[in-house]
Amino acid sequence: MIIGDMQRKCGFGLKKVMDAIEAHGGTTLLATGITGDDARLALAAVQAGARLLEPNHPAVALARGHKGVKSMHNAEAIRHEIPFEEMCKVVAGVRAVVGPEIYITVGAPGTFTETMPMPFTDEHAYALASAGADGVHCHKSTYADLKDMVDLCHKYGMLVDAYVAHPSDRHLFGIPAETPAQVAETAKKMQDLGADLIGLMTGMSYEGVAAGEIAKPVRERLEAMLKVVTVPTLAEGGINAVNFKAFRGTGVNILVVGTAFDDIARKAVADTVGVFLQR
Repeated sequence: MIIGDMQRKCGFGLKKVMDAIEAHGGTTLLATGITGDDARLALAAVQAGARLLEPNHPAVALARGHKGVKSMHNAEAIRHEIPFEEMCKVVAGVRAVVGPEIYITVGAPGTFTETMPMPFTDEHAYALASAGADGVHCHKSTYADLKDMVDLCHKYGMLVDAYVAHPSDRHLFGIPAETPAQVAETAKKMQDLGADLIGLMTGMSYEGVAAGEIAKPVRERLEAMLKVVTVPTLAEGGINAVNFKAFRGTGVNILVVGTAFDDIARKAVADTVGVFLQR
């Protein structure tokens, strides 16, 4: 194992994350969805100030219309069918247009809790790193799986962002923990296993959450996580251009936003088409 090179690459990735957090006053953005899988929109996000991007396989399944899926919810069930090589191409394309200073974390078959068990091997980790990934977006739901991901990703110089989920979530996007005390215990153990960034699934809604405040149960879970971890923190799920303000000042470092961008892009296209076709 080439330990020095591995640690050096991880260090570069972490510096990108920390610089973005500092540049944006303690809370920055991880742009995903259409801004992660389409290089044109990834570049637009970066030109507007985003410094963290996340291509992922469910978004690619939706973008490619795989098996006719039209919603992210339906894409989640078949995301594992996207060829791993396709995700490497997506990462390489985004990297080519946004340049080396932007942090890219990627979700790929095998890095999530899949409906069909998928391998994630040395070859997969090396391929993502070679394509330009700084990190892996990990939604594994057991400690053992998370530990395997951390070991493999670190071996090839990639960071791991991992998540605490709720047992009742529509899709299992992390290690489940119900009460705030369980969230704290889970987050602490994830950090002990080597996760470089730790996030909380705030209640996934593919339509977004319109309310301008964080629901009390979510806030309590978020506060429990923030109290026990020292690595950069994330919040993901239903965050949009209205309710994101409620997360500022909480101490969370990174807001993961994807569906909100997808919704805005769809509306912009529909509105513009309407302009061209009006009589």
